[in-house]
Amino acid sequence: MDYDLIIIGKGAAAFSAAVKASEITYGEARIAMIGYGPLGGTCVNVGCVPSKYLIEAAQRVYEPSRPKLPGIEPSRVSFSFSEIMRGLRGFVERSRRSKYEDVLASYPNITVIDGAARFLDGKKVQVSKQDSTEVVSGTSIIIATGSRPYVPDIPGLKESGFLTSDSIWGIDELPESMAIIGGGAVGLELGQALLRLGSRVTVIEALDRLLPQTEPEIGEALKKRLEEEGMRFFMRSKVVSVSSSGGRKTIEILTAEGKKEVRAEQILLAAGRVPNTSELNLQAAGVKTDSRGGIITDSSMRTTAPGIYAAGDCVSKKIYLETLAAREGVVAVSNIFGQGGSIDYNSTPWAVFTSPQVAGVGYTEKEYMQRTGACSCRTFSLSNLTRAGIAGETDGLIKIVADPKTGRVVGLHVFSPNASDIITEGVYAVKHGLTYQEIIDTGHIFPSYSEGIKLAAQSFIRDISKMPCCVE
Repeated sequence: MDYDLIIIGKGAAAFSAAVKASEITYGEARIAMIGYGPLGGTCVNVGCVPSKYLIEAAQRVYEPSRPKLPGIEPSRVSFSFSEIMRGLRGFVERSRRSKYEDVLASYPNITVIDGAARFLDGKKVQVSKQDSTEVVSGTSIIIATGSRPYVPDIPGLKESGFLTSDSIWGIDELPESMAIIGGGAVGLELGQALLRLGSRVTVIEALDRLLPQTEPEIGEALKKRLEEEGMRFFMRSKVVSVSSSGGRKTIEILTAEGKKEVRAEQILLAAGRVPNTSELNLQAAGVKTDSRGGIITDSSMRTTAPGIYAAGDCVSKKIYLETLAAREGVVAVSNIFGQGGSIDYNSTPWAVFTSPQVAGVGYTEKEYMQRTGACSCRTFSLSNLTRAGIAGETDGLIKIVADPKTGRVVGLHVFSPNASDIITEGVYAVKHGLTYQEIIDTGHIFPSYSEGIKLAAQSFIRDISKMPCCVE
């Protein structure tokens, strides 16, 4: 069967590309979407949607028992973990149906082919189904196969058993204790949620700080906050082996102080993800990858093979986000159908949904120093923010990275409630080259967390500690 566009994958990048191609061609393009597993890919099925549901449930349980304002007595919230998980799975199913399965009915030009794709050459793809194979060809092809959890080769790990961010959603009993291998976004988000629901959580991290994509003071502030809630950390630690006995697992780790053991009922493996490209026979199509299997593309999402593009987590890059995958799919299609366009990774925001949240966009201080040799930065503490004081959330901070010659904002990093919402102001600033003075000159709501960005900008020109409210 011949198609105008073949999309290998069924996740966010694939759907975004298919919809955009349909819009550009007014529904005339013949599109094949090839893949296996449920529609929607990682985000809706095992990623953003279920994780944020669990985080929200844990917050509803946790916060009433620890009121931050005087005069409010702590209260205990009764809950059923199995019912929370049942509600989570139901929400995922409804989201998948409404956002993906039902959407396809509006696009009769899109044909979904269930099966595993493998390149025969730069135009032909073989699809292996349950009991047959099919060969399809396309004028253009987009690879959007996503990623999967990375499973390191640790002695005894597979034999002892472990959970990943793909499989944890099937459990119905709260683990009494959980050891998390990896202190990135996934490990910290799920770790804090389980901690707040009553599990004892230990995080084992190979690096010397959390969230290296953000400023070190933010990573340290988050670690302190999680430790105050009861999370235990082993930093700069390597897992040597895992064993299991009597329903419990023992993790031997190598730390700066020597060998130690961590015992837990369950292990959550959160050591990163790897691209789903190894079974695609990319060499037959002339598509090159990096050492991890990530597909090499230019800013137009073109691969090294003519007529073949890539989008989403299977691409070689630093940031892996559902929204970024969708944007890459749009950029790929726009170039395929002659509209042009390129991806801008530097103004792409990211967020970690711990409590408080962490979010960032653009350069860190270290990155900009390495790039230009000079940097102007200011860090604003939420202890000086009226809204944070009202809510009793004064642990956070906001850091602006600016070019010292022009005052142009080149990075914004936030540790605050609602950081995932207020970071958008930083996106506009970085994307459009705004200066910190232009942020100062823009009205902000008082009292709000977003006002903290204006105060951080004002700290470039005055001592914030000596400033009354609402000074321009």
